[in-house]
Parts: sequence; structure tokens; C-alpha cells
Amino acid sequence: MKKHNISAARSATASTTSSDRLPWAGLLALAMAAFICLFTETIPAGLLPQISEGLGISEALAGQLVTLYALGSLLAAIPLTTATRGWRRRPLLLLLMVGFLVFNSVTAMSSNYTLTLAARFLAGVSGGVLWGMAAGYARRMVPDALKGRALAVAMVGSPLALALGVPAGTFLGTMVGWRTVFGIMSLLTVLLVAWISWKMPDFEGQSTEQKLPLHKVFVMKGIRPVLAVVLVWVLAHNILYTYIAPYLAQVGLARRVDLILLIFGMTSIVGLWITGMWIDRMQRRLVLISLAAFALAAMLLGIGSSQPIVIYLAVAVWGLTFGGAGTLLQTAVAEAAGESVDVAQSMLVTAWNLAIGGGGLIGAILLEAIDVRSFPWVLFILLLFALLVAWSAREHGFTSKKHG
Repeated sequence: MKKHNISAARSATASTTSSDRLPWAGLLALAMAAFICLFTETIPAGLLPQISEGLGISEALAGQLVTLYALGSLLAAIPLTTATRGWRRRPLLLLLMVGFLVFNSVTAMSSNYTLTLAARFLAGVSGGVLWGMAAGYARRMVPDALKGRALAVAMVGSPLALALGVPAGTFLGTMVGWRTVFGIMSLLTVLLVAWISWKMPDFEGQSTEQKLPLHKVFVMKGIRPVLAVVLVWVLAHNILYTYIAPYLAQVGLARRVDLILLIFGMTSIVGLWITGMWIDRMQRRLVLISLAAFALAAMLLGIGSSQPIVIYLAVAVWGLTFGGAGTLLQTAVAEAAGESVDVAQSMLVTAWNLAIGGGGLIGAILLEAIDVRSFPWVLFILLLFALLVAWSAREHGFTSKKHG
């Protein structure tokens, strides 16, 4: 049986590497998994009044459905990704998607707040492990020359969930109820489980000899600069994204929040497409250009706050530069980590979630202690720091060289 598995894996690898075509069936399955994961995480934010009424709680308590999901991802990403890196990839992915199926179904049917919070926490655990293993899974499906493009396809579900899924889910939730939205997501997950079982290639996990201890992965050259850029870049993004409504109200665009978020969502999809087209040829330059352009957009938000057209332009640039951020950063950490990619990705997930929480906290402090107009300048300083770190890490992590 073992010989059969090894030979099957070798033949799958050989057939993949002999072709310059992307394995669309497998990559789109990962993209749908990413869509379900991010939609599950963020949809409660758009349905807080309905969830509050349905569970008989305040909107503040309803908001903890988002918090508990993020906490589950934060706590699970590193230890569970490390513990499961020896597992075969397809069974692990199927287990994670069954987790989403069960926990979203519980959320849809539960009338008990504590049970709902527990389901949200466990859904976050599934999400944390999924983000830890998805990038390595996508990259193993293709030869070296297509690894960046494959990752871009696998990650397209994330911006689609934010730009289209959450607005559509929010609209649907107001029409037919928030429980129906979670039920529909469970039905989609059933279809995805069938698709993964039918079309997804399988790969062996890491052997005992390949497994580096966690601390040795962390000190590998290139890992820490990438994680630092993740933390600062995503922190800057979330300070603005979390408090975009107060900022727009301050500059006279309170009634244009939906339009601003639509512009951001649409341009982020374009940004991901551009990243997918060019990442395998100019990864380092894309990172530097994205950080520099985001810093420019932040400056425009600071000096052009009295001109709506400047705000729209700055938001469009922001979306273009952040749309491919996840793919660029995951590729950078994968290039630096080599065989330890899954553990390194789990560190990236942890840094990303810390930045999300930090963005909400620091933004709140700035909002109360100074003024919302301070946001663009804080972003500008953070992005210059991230740009300096990325520029300095030219030998490892943020490099144009490919490491096999």
C-alpha cells in the first residue's frame, strides 16, 4: 500500500511538472475553501443587528462571534499546523472542511449564545490550520516556475469573499435571515467536500527527517523579515479598514462608505490578478512597489482629505496594492522556509491575526486620544518601516531568486 502511495505521488508530480498548465480543478477547490473560510470569519460583522435580535443579546456581544473566530485561528495556527504536518494533505483538507460544515451548521441552528461562541471558536481553529497548509498545498501542485501563479489562484477566494461574498451575504441575511446564510454556506461546503474528494490531488506530509523544530524554522534566514513586514503591513491596513467609516465621516463622505468599500474590493481583485501574472518574475519588486504605493495612498489621504476625488483615488491605490499582499507574503515566507513551508505559513497566519487585533486596538486609541485624521500619517510611518525591512531583506525572503 505504501509503495502504491509513493508511486502515485511520484506519477502525480511527474505529470504536473511535465506540464506548464495550472491544475485548475485543485487550485479552484483551494480558492473555494479560502472563500468559505474568510466568509465564515467576516459575515457576522455585516449581520450584527439580525444576530443580536435572533440570540437575544446586544450588538456588542454579537460582535464577539468575530472575536472568538479570530481567537481560535490565532491559538490554533502554529500548534495544530505543526502537529499535522506529517498528515497527508487531502485527508487533512477534507477534515478541515467538514469542520466548517459542522460548526457553521451549529451556528445556523443554535439559539444558545455560549454554544454559538464555542462553534465560532472551533470554526476559527479550522480556519487557522487551513491558512497554515493551503499555500504549501497549492505550491506542491505545480513546477517551480508556476508556484507564485498557483498560489495567486488558490488565494483568489479571499478578496472575492470580501468584495462580493460578504456584501451579498449581508443583503441576503436582511432578506431571509442570518441563519439561512450560515445554512447556505454549509450546503456549499458539502459540495466542496465532494469536489475535493473527486478532483483534488493528494500529497504526503513531511517525513520525520524533514520536520524542523519550531524555533529552528523561526530563525531561518528570511523568515523574521517577512513576518515583520506581515505584522506592520497588515497592521497599517487594518487601522484604516476597521475605522474607515469614522474617517470618511470626518472628511464629509459618511454616506459613501459602501461605495468606498466597493472600490477597495474591486481594485483588490485587480491587484491580485496583477500579482498572479507577475509574481513568478518580479516578486521582490511587487512587494516594494506595493508598499511604496500604499504609503503614497496614505499620504494622499492625509493631504487631500478635502477633495473627494483624491480620497477615491487613494482608496483605489490602496486596494490595488493590498489585493496581492497575501499572495506576495505567503510566497516570500514559502521561499524562505523551503520544506518547512507549512510551519512558516502558520507563523504568518499568527502574525496576520495579531495585526488584525492590533489594528483594531491601535485605531481605537488613536481615535480617542488624537483624531481620526492622524490615521494616514500613522499608516505612512508604518509603511515606510515595512518598506525599509523589505528592501533590506534582499538576500532572503523578499528576493527575486527562486529556491527550488
